[in-house]
Amino acid sequence: MSSFAPVTGLPKEPGALPDQNPSLNAVPNSARPSEPSSHHPARMHLPTVPEAMASLLRTVVVALFLLTFILQPFLIPSESMERTLLVGDFLLVNKQIFAPAGQPRSLERFILPYRDVQRGDIVVFHHPSPPLLIKRVVGLPGDRIRIENGRVEVNGLPLDEPYAAFEPGALRTFGDNFPARVYTDPNINPDWWRELQTLTRNGELVVPDGMYFMLGDNRNHSEDSRFWGLVPRQAIIARPLVIYFSLKRPSATDVQQAADDRLGHDSELSARLAGLARWKRIFHVVH
Repeated sequence: MSSFAPVTGLPKEPGALPDQNPSLNAVPNSARPSEPSSHHPARMHLPTVPEAMASLLRTVVVALFLLTFILQPFLIPSESMERTLLVGDFLLVNKQIFAPAGQPRSLERFILPYRDVQRGDIVVFHHPSPPLLIKRVVGLPGDRIRIENGRVEVNGLPLDEPYAAFEPGALRTFGDNFPARVYTDPNINPDWWRELQTLTRNGELVVPDGMYFMLGDNRNHSEDSRFWGLVPRQAIIARPLVIYFSLKRPSATDVQQAADDRLGHDSELSARLAGLARWKRIFHVVH
């Protein structure tokens, strides 16, 4: 007599032959393969040391690639671009946007495509001293530039400059009326002064091919193309993208607040943090 219980009650498919020996189809419960339970939670995979090191290495490689070929951090040290850029602003600049158009297409060129320098651009460029400067492009090749009482004219028309600031400073007749006929400011580069005479037509500076006329937004606190000359195209290397941090640092144009006798709480952490940085400027896009 068989020790296995026959399987009964299973429906038959139409046309199926009856089982010749039903006892052969019986399978003991203990012999059936166990099915995985759906109630067990999935196990979390913790990375091994080699996997963690590989992930960290990939992050470092991507960061180095971005900083080497595309982005670069800069710190604003002076007030010449206030109030667009403040002393203590940390910038990320795009080093690919003004790269020569003839370069072969690559990944960074698709992410940040090339375009030419435009009037109104804030640009970073090489300069003899200091080696890197940041100013705004006002004059393009072929433009006729004149400044009268601080008002910039390009090709005979007043330039709309909502970004320009005229914070109090020393009287600079040469900078407010340009180009001038008289050498009046000791800050003017003598070589530029002689070259300026050859580029002036009917009281206007004619910007030569391949050159650009730069001004700082804070006109009374900026030494720029008025004082040291034009910038060649190959010297322009980058354009600011975003302010990623901004430290509160003193500026020569800051208005000093009068002290009072009220008790303060400077020792509190919140007060210290509020005084450390300009938090609202973080991730501010530069225009």
